[in-house]
Amino acid sequence: MANLLRGVQEMGSHAVDIYDYLLAGIDPRLKGYPLMQSPIPMTSILLCYLFFVLYLGPRIMANRKPFKLQEAMIVYNFALVALSIFIVYEFLMSGWVTTYTWRCDAVDTSDSPEALRMVQVAWLFWFSKIIELIDTIFFVLRKKHGQITFLHIFHHSFMPWTWWWGVSYAPGGMGSFHAMVNSTVHIIMYFYYGLSAAGPRFQKFLWWKKYMTAIQLVQFVLVSLHATQYYFMDSCDYQFPMAYVKGKRLPKQDVKKCQNGTSVYTNGKHHKNGNGIHNGTANGSTPHENGSSHVSKMKKA
Repeated sequence: MANLLRGVQEMGSHAVDIYDYLLAGIDPRLKGYPLMQSPIPMTSILLCYLFFVLYLGPRIMANRKPFKLQEAMIVYNFALVALSIFIVYEFLMSGWVTTYTWRCDAVDTSDSPEALRMVQVAWLFWFSKIIELIDTIFFVLRKKHGQITFLHIFHHSFMPWTWWWGVSYAPGGMGSFHAMVNSTVHIIMYFYYGLSAAGPRFQKFLWWKKYMTAIQLVQFVLVSLHATQYYFMDSCDYQFPMAYVKGKRLPKQDVKKCQNGTSVYTNGKHHKNGNGIHNGTANGSTPHENGSSHVSKMKKA
């Protein structure tokens, strides 16, 4: 029993260490933004969302007539159109039509006006995903159960969670291309939803409905091509979320050293990877040129 309790305590200690390690990597420029201090508030919102759409909402509406909500849906959808237009514009002016190359674009970690503008729009993009949870709430209140599919719920709950981490660690750079393209698609999508909610008299303007799937496929192709080019570059300083050191990813030769069992220096500690990672401190070892995080901790994270 004592060994079991000790094991549980050690597991808890490791979990706390990993959590603290992850929080330490959050871009300090985001600390003043709502819901960015830790993942707990964001996760709580998403859990409440799942509880409502999967359990509480259907129970409340079980013996009630569906709400129409036409006016609210029109305002909501066109407001998201306006928000998405603003987000795309801000992404463009924060780098994509000013300083970015559209190839290897690292996150600007400075406090320059353009860099701070990118941080702001990156957060706004993430927060728009929280706003979009209202999509499903409308379905529940209108008793459109056929539209509350597993894919719909997964998309609306999982995407905000993953984007929180992406924005927290890399607000800008190559990764923001995905956000910009996604917001462009949402301009079209929510414009379509707004016209649909306006009533039958607007149906004649929705002849392009058949192209909606094709537009989403184009988004997937563009984002995939842009992301894939990273792996064909000889060098690129773009920061991967939760996998960079002092704002720069490990050089390829050092990644290979980790994998091939040779030595790597981080924080003045000598990590020798033979059959496993040796965490002993070597006398006279020198810090890695990018060293600020232990390779072993990175692997655990």
